[in-house]
Amino acid sequence: MPESGPALGVGRRILRAVAIAATVPYLTLKSAWLAGSHLGIPDGSDLLGPGLILPLMNALSLVMDSGVVLLALVLTRPRGLRVPARLLTVPVFAATGLLTPIVLGYPGQLLVAALGSGPDAAERAAREPFLEPWVFNVVYLGFIVQAVALAGLFVPYARQRWGRRWQGRLGERLPPSTGVVAGAAAVMALAVAAAYVYWGFGGTAGQNPTQIARYSSDSGVVSVAHAICALAAGAGSVWLARGGSRRARGPLAVAWIGSSATLSWGMWLAVALLGAGSGPDERPTAATVLLYAAQMIIGLLAVTVLTRFLAARRAA
Repeated sequence: MPESGPALGVGRRILRAVAIAATVPYLTLKSAWLAGSHLGIPDGSDLLGPGLILPLMNALSLVMDSGVVLLALVLTRPRGLRVPARLLTVPVFAATGLLTPIVLGYPGQLLVAALGSGPDAAERAAREPFLEPWVFNVVYLGFIVQAVALAGLFVPYARQRWGRRWQGRLGERLPPSTGVVAGAAAVMALAVAAAYVYWGFGGTAGQNPTQIARYSSDSGVVSVAHAICALAAGAGSVWLARGGSRRARGPLAVAWIGSSATLSWGMWLAVALLGAGSGPDERPTAATVLLYAAQMIIGLLAVTVLTRFLAARRAA
């Protein structure tokens, strides 16, 4: 294993500083909310309701975003190359997964708004209050900056530490059992993507009244982003399992991003269901529960293919 880290030039120093600075708005807001502040939360918001689920979610997300600071340091310190692979790849995988739909969705929402198809002021005012609009702008821009900066730090790190595993051609087809796993991931990804696209364009079957009432072009864009991630997980799995003369880094990147986003958000959305209301209009539908479960299964199947591919290359 290399004993020294990659040369830390000016660019990587800047990226490290940017990644750390980009966490400040989110960490500040979460800390304030946990301390009892209502900063950015309008009167009547569900975030002000009783119960422990939302404070626990705030605490969990605070810890998770704090991990970005640790990752930025690990990826730029010489000792970072000696960190056990699993201790590093798991948080990087989770960070990739949680940030990817935001990187896709938020610019998509801005584009839809710029084209005049987004919700107008009257429509926004008619909805139940949740968060002040400036909160979303500050937080999501911070997340996108974090994603770009971490990617810029992780690629040179991975090139030095594991470059031989993701460079070159895909090579031989993986065993038939892995092909079956990849095929299952692809089929499920098509079904999940179809459901998300249907909801994204205003379909209401399988949703409760609260979901239907909260639909907007913004939520539609988010649904389409989840559909894209699911398709990436399925496609990446099939590419890796089939092998061939294609360069490995493209399919690996697609499988990594798709599986991480589908698995991470499936888990996050499933956990969020614990905080859903118990009223008849808020109770999660069976379709919603199945959709989130299917996301997690697709992610796990794709991770299985990804792991077997990397193991085969290590053995070779």
